[in-house]
Amino acid sequence: MIIGEDGLARPAWAAADPLMRTYYDREWGLPVTDEQGLYERICLEGFQAGLSWATILRKRPAFRAAFAGFDPDVVALFGTADVERLMQDPGIIRNRLKILATVKNAQATVELRKDGGLVDFVWSFRPSSTPRPTEVTDIPTQSAESVALSKALRKRGFSFVGPTTMFALMEAVGMVDTHLLGSHRRGSSGIWPG
Repeated sequence: MIIGEDGLARPAWAAADPLMRTYYDREWGLPVTDEQGLYERICLEGFQAGLSWATILRKRPAFRAAFAGFDPDVVALFGTADVERLMQDPGIIRNRLKILATVKNAQATVELRKDGGLVDFVWSFRPSSTPRPTEVTDIPTQSAESVALSKALRKRGFSFVGPTTMFALMEAVGMVDTHLLGSHRRGSSGIWPG
């Protein structure tokens, strides 16, 4: 933990960069319970694979513009011309497989509405307990639930939803609380006690 100028303790990844600090303080680990927000986070976690989250966060406004605000109904209709347009967009990560996955994930999100929707589906994998890390090395990168969620989403047609990526999603949307026990954010999701 690093104590900031404001006297608050944060992990190293959230301590130096103002953008990451704001993300950590105001967004990371808070519940996301709307379809569009959850679809966006699934896609951005997929784009992050192999890259830093800071890179994705800096490009998030461009991603939102490129993918119609991550409206699944709009993105589900993207065709070849849209993919080629996105491959020319310098504001986003121009990875064809990840772009195609974002379209495929939109289609799968729309399809999942027939069975209760993306939010209920994803949140049904919330574990019965959460890690209680005192050091960064105590934080797992996967869990039985993230493995199960990954498999279930793949069966439903989603891509770029591996177990590690899904654990990162679960952390980001408050399904698990991996804030270190000394963090001012521990327990801030309202789902898990501090």
